[in-house]
Amino acid sequence: MTQHTDVVVIGGGQAGLAAGYHLRRRGLDFVVLDAQATPGGAWQHVWASLHLFSPAAFSSLPGRFMPPQPGEEYPDAGHVVTYLSDYEKRYELPVQRPVRVLGVHEDGRLLRVETDSGTWHARAVISATGTWWRPFLPAVPGRGDFEGRQLHTVSYRRPQDLAGRRVIVVGGGNSGAQIAADLAYDTELTWVTQRPPRYLADDIDGRALFDAATARRRALDAGRTDTGGVASLGDIVAVPPVREARDAGRLKASPMFERLDREGAVWADGTRAPADAVIWCAGFRPALSHLAPLGLRGGRGHITTVGTRAADEPRLHLLGYGDWTGPASATLIGVGRPARDAAREIAGLLDA
Repeated sequence: MTQHTDVVVIGGGQAGLAAGYHLRRRGLDFVVLDAQATPGGAWQHVWASLHLFSPAAFSSLPGRFMPPQPGEEYPDAGHVVTYLSDYEKRYELPVQRPVRVLGVHEDGRLLRVETDSGTWHARAVISATGTWWRPFLPAVPGRGDFEGRQLHTVSYRRPQDLAGRRVIVVGGGNSGAQIAADLAYDTELTWVTQRPPRYLADDIDGRALFDAATARRRALDAGRTDTGGVASLGDIVAVPPVREARDAGRLKASPMFERLDREGAVWADGTRAPADAVIWCAGFRPALSHLAPLGLRGGRGHITTVGTRAADEPRLHLLGYGDWTGPASATLIGVGRPARDAAREIAGLLDA
């Protein structure tokens, strides 16, 4: 079956819904294709204790504030899933699921979007698939020799699954710190980081980080290298569980080990840490395999963009993958502005 529309949005998570909101306001004909069977995007699959960095009012998509979660200053993932589901219904966004996009191809004046349930022809495409679906595993020597369990952030759910086990958590970012804090009381924990962890001040949350990301992007666009900001955006937000475990002395980071062997981690000086499981909190890469037929990917797997528009394909916009597709665009509060800009630019293209 072949169908036609002005715009195909690929991905029905927070970025895809923000795009749908602004496309609807522009009066464009569009469809949102979501590979997930139910609403909520990647938030449906995160670990049980995950909470937002910011209060509900500062974690909202365009047009509708996220309601507060009773008893929680920082909403949990389940609350976010409910919010995204309600948002989709409120604005009657035309989401089709589950639909897996196989590839986007040039087809004359149109782009052809091949899926597992048919073909769409569109005048423009917004790719909003995020990064959760492409976890990164570092090439650590001996990783294939280790006989215990190996998980990535995407596979971790709750400390009870590893209770009483010897667990190594690798990663000094927010996910590494939060998962290490989650495991600090129920496991024999070794937390490993590339450099000593640096915590943001306890009173800094996602609101300040969003402002810093926006200021940094504006400074870079203006040609300034000294971008200022509250701190490095790679630093750890001291959310309450992390703060509690840190202050209790349970979050003591070790430097990165040299290799793994059958039994666990081995450092250059011969120090060993036997382990039953290793959790790799090593980050993600953009999930862009569906765009491979367009031949646009460059260094680090990114596609060169001007704002959200692909530099070499004006009919394609990328949304929600990180700062290279808009300041803080991988966050709930940050994706609204680049989504608005993408919809405006697409409307101009279609009117030309």
